[in-house]
Amino acid sequence: MSKTSSMGRGIMAVLAVGSRNAEGLPGGTVADIATDLGKDRSQVARSLRTAQQEGFLVRKDHRTYTVDWSLLTDAQLLSEQRLQTDGATALAGLARETDEGCFLGILSGDSTVTIGEHVPASSNMIGSWLGRPYPAYCSDAGQALLWEASDDEVRTLFSGVAFVRHGPNTPLDAEDFLSRLRAARARGYSIVDEEAEPGLYSLAVPIRDFKGDVVAALQVVGAKTRLQPRLEACATALVSWGRWLESMLGEVPPKNVP
Repeated sequence: MSKTSSMGRGIMAVLAVGSRNAEGLPGGTVADIATDLGKDRSQVARSLRTAQQEGFLVRKDHRTYTVDWSLLTDAQLLSEQRLQTDGATALAGLARETDEGCFLGILSGDSTVTIGEHVPASSNMIGSWLGRPYPAYCSDAGQALLWEASDDEVRTLFSGVAFVRHGPNTPLDAEDFLSRLRAARARGYSIVDEEAEPGLYSLAVPIRDFKGDVVAALQVVGAKTRLQPRLEACATALVSWGRWLESMLGEVPPKNVP
């Protein structure tokens, strides 16, 4: 007798259907899934019916089962909601530890947009950045948001962009941006040193969701004279809160991450 529980058999059946979808196949019949799993057809049929009743699968024409993609939509909406609510918690905690302005940004075209912020009075920052776009090639969040982008994707994004000088260290072109992005990946976080404006210094990490996609960037931003001398401590806090926020979004960290 099989030692696999009924729940385990159901999960195996759903994953088998998902694997067929991933291969470009239109799901599978009971016979198809039974063959894939090497299991008895009657057992697999019960598992597939249960998965359909629970909303994990849809039965279409020709008795074919396929994944119910509305689950992914629901998960995506929940992830976006948690980015706002848990993002606010991460911002507050990070600001408390660093005593600097902390922001959450997303990519919009070739610009970044701030969707969350927590600015301590001691940071001396004036005004709000919420909803305001800034060129991704020199913004505090730009490198982190393009963390997983290929070189060609970055070049395409910036192909029609004029690299206007916003600070003394603004990247000159896409290749200059890419060299800084590679250094950031090796370091584990980006450093934007007077690229967005004179005297401004920032650190950022990418935030991934349950699919492993980069959906936001968590940033610490402040005057260079204040933030640069505390680089290591602020970077440690940033990476820690970034991982916490990712865990709230369902991202599973790589096994080699300490």
